[in-house]
Amino acid sequence: MNSLVLAIVGVGMMIAGYLLYSRYLSKKVYRLDADFRTPAHELQDGVDYVPTNKFVLWGHHFTSVAGASPIVGPAVAVIWGWGPAFLWVTLGTVFFAGMHDLGALWASTRNRGQSIGTLAAKYIGRRGSRLFLVVIFLLLLMVNTVFAVVISGLLVSTPSAVIPTWGALVVAVLVGQAIYRLKWNLPIVSVVGVVALYSLILLGDRFPVALPEGFLGIGAEPFWILVLFLYAGIASMLPVWVLLQPRDYINGLQLFVGLTLLYGAVLIFRPEVVAPMLNQAVPEGTPGMMPLLFVTVACGAISGFHGIVSSGTSSKQLDKETDARFVGYFGAVGEGLLALGAIIATTAGFRTLADWEAVYSAFNEGGVEAFVAGGGSILNAGLGIPTSLSATILATMAVLFAATTMDTGVRLQRFVVQEIGQILGLRLGTLVATVIVLVVCLALAFGAGSGGTGGMVIWPLFGTTNQILAALTLAILAVMLTRKRRPVLPVLLPLLFVLFVSVFALLVQVGQYAAEGSWLLLVLDVIILVAAVWVIVESAIALTRARTEPPEVEGADEEPLEDSSVR
Repeated sequence: MNSLVLAIVGVGMMIAGYLLYSRYLSKKVYRLDADFRTPAHELQDGVDYVPTNKFVLWGHHFTSVAGASPIVGPAVAVIWGWGPAFLWVTLGTVFFAGMHDLGALWASTRNRGQSIGTLAAKYIGRRGSRLFLVVIFLLLLMVNTVFAVVISGLLVSTPSAVIPTWGALVVAVLVGQAIYRLKWNLPIVSVVGVVALYSLILLGDRFPVALPEGFLGIGAEPFWILVLFLYAGIASMLPVWVLLQPRDYINGLQLFVGLTLLYGAVLIFRPEVVAPMLNQAVPEGTPGMMPLLFVTVACGAISGFHGIVSSGTSSKQLDKETDARFVGYFGAVGEGLLALGAIIATTAGFRTLADWEAVYSAFNEGGVEAFVAGGGSILNAGLGIPTSLSATILATMAVLFAATTMDTGVRLQRFVVQEIGQILGLRLGTLVATVIVLVVCLALAFGAGSGGTGGMVIWPLFGTTNQILAALTLAILAVMLTRKRRPVLPVLLPLLFVLFVSVFALLVQVGQYAAEGSWLLLVLDVIILVAAVWVIVESAIALTRARTEPPEVEGADEEPLEDSSVR
């Protein structure tokens, strides 16, 4: 199989999904209304609620949901062969992820920017919503701690990425000032910003920054982890227009430039896919493809984390409700293109099957490093870009997306802590809630002398937790649509499938952790399973009740909830 075929078919399916299926969802299912007054206007505060150009907001949403997961998941899942990963990414993007992200954005916008966890109180019930918050908190804890490990590892293994990684912050602040303070033309700012970012990549390739092994007595990776959390904490408290929006927007453009280079190299070089379509000789110890494929590839097919971002930050910045189609659905398409690029890089970026098998000698051996190595090989062969520069481009791409997800994740986790505080009768300010988040994350990261990698201990639970959260978000959408007597099958069918594979995977992991004696993972897995089953039962009751109640009057969902979310 030639990689060009995969690229053409995959990209074609995703573009067709945006042009056709998202139009159907927008007009017939969610019925987006350009005249609806969004929370960004109704609750505008210049910090979290800020009406935003849809292209800038798309950049924030896309890069916040992308992170490293659409690279890591597919780059690991191809161990079962490229065929299953390719089908799940393409079909998942079109019929699952786009619908889920657009729906979560619509649901939150129709409820004054409320988070998915808070919406559960209205549409599922208060008991279910509190368990929902537990699942969300655990998921964000995993994302924040593990992405810090991924970023620090790349900064150490690819020192040429250090200058562009931190220089991008300066570029982002200047872009924010140019857009909001100076009111410069957006296309001009975009071009200047991308040129500045790629100039930093060239500079970083020329002057790599490698910290010594025992830097400051703690080592290079722990040092970067501490710096990353300090940055994420500060960034999460700043007004979104100062750093979050412009950083994500420029990173979004940078990704599309990077993907254009990668797909352009595939078009010119047309490398053969050396990995098997269906791998019949997986390494010993590799778990079964069913159901783990569908939780290993989460971001890039469907991801519960996207619902947190859609309802946590993006809904508070939506200028017009009709912009949700571009921001939500096309944001999912952008991530699908990244996941497809990861599949091509990790299956066609090696010269021979033996080379590929040497990397994929065990489950979880593939990942960001395989993407950087394979993608760099394709860029070098197709476009003549030097190997070191190719690695710098792809490593910087991975670092910047992981970092944007991390600083958005800390902001979202702060919202969750404040919501939990409200339930307990505590009013936590922004600074206090942020400090609590950082303390919890760092305690996990550096617990038991792990040197910053403690988050990796619970990372095996990420896939199942993430997909359970996606199913619960779809359950809220199903209840909302049923109340309104709207078409519900586009949500209900994906809900049943994701629910089945997620609970199946949780049960498989319970047996695995019990056999291995991994008691921490076993306890957390059981907690997540119990919470998920409880919320599922509550959701089924709510859905049955919604079918028997009179249809909801349009506009009823615009009323503020009893417990308004923290701004």
